[in-house]
Amino acid sequence: MKASRIAAVGALAGTTVLALSVPAFAHVSVQPEGTAAKGGYAVVDFKVPNERDNASTTKLEVTFPTDHPLASVMPQPVPGWKAEVTKSKLDKPLEMHGKKITEAVTKVTWTADGKGVEPGFFQKFPVSVGTLPEDADELVFKAIQTYSNKEVVRWIEVPQEGQEEPENPAPVLELSAAEEGHHGSSSSDKASAEASHSDDAEAASAKTDAAEPADSSDTTARVLGVVGIVVGALGVAYGVIAGRRRTDA
Repeated sequence: MKASRIAAVGALAGTTVLALSVPAFAHVSVQPEGTAAKGGYAVVDFKVPNERDNASTTKLEVTFPTDHPLASVMPQPVPGWKAEVTKSKLDKPLEMHGKKITEAVTKVTWTADGKGVEPGFFQKFPVSVGTLPEDADELVFKAIQTYSNKEVVRWIEVPQEGQEEPENPAPVLELSAAEEGHHGSSSSDKASAEASHSDDAEAASAKTDAAEPADSSDTTARVLGVVGIVVGALGVAYGVIAGRRRTDA
């Protein structure tokens, strides 16, 4: 009896822990591929797990922040899904690469062409975004998930620091410290300079390699010429001496 009670309590505790842990990983989330540095560009993945066992996820709507608008938003094609990008006019234009941007993406909607995200599966939706703000530590993306049975789940509650995670938390992208050159221009310039230097070195090496046979041949020719002259002179001298010996005889 004691053993069976312990087993029952353990099973109940395990079930409770599992039930409590499901919301922590089952909601729509966003994570960068690598880093998402302030002032730079990044590829972020919106991860959508299917929380239902009797319906598929057939639509995802992600609203982009208007307090820190992103001028460049490009979804990566996802097989079986159609992406639609919605832009809106900005109250305050942005400066980007010396150009004034008057509108920005405010929403991206993915709609399934087929079965969508079936029960027991998840799907990632990659998006290239930039320029990331320099005056923020995070970006909040509110998401709406629609199922094949017409059920709609709104992941729009903004998590608050020091408080428990809300029941339907919005995806939050954490931004890392700004990198030198923001989105890698300095690193790119450095790499370009190093490549140029390497090319110059290779070209110089090639010239040296090409010049070496020519120099070697020229030197050989000169040596052979000198040897020929010496041999010729010796031959002339030998002939003169031989002639004198015959005359004396």
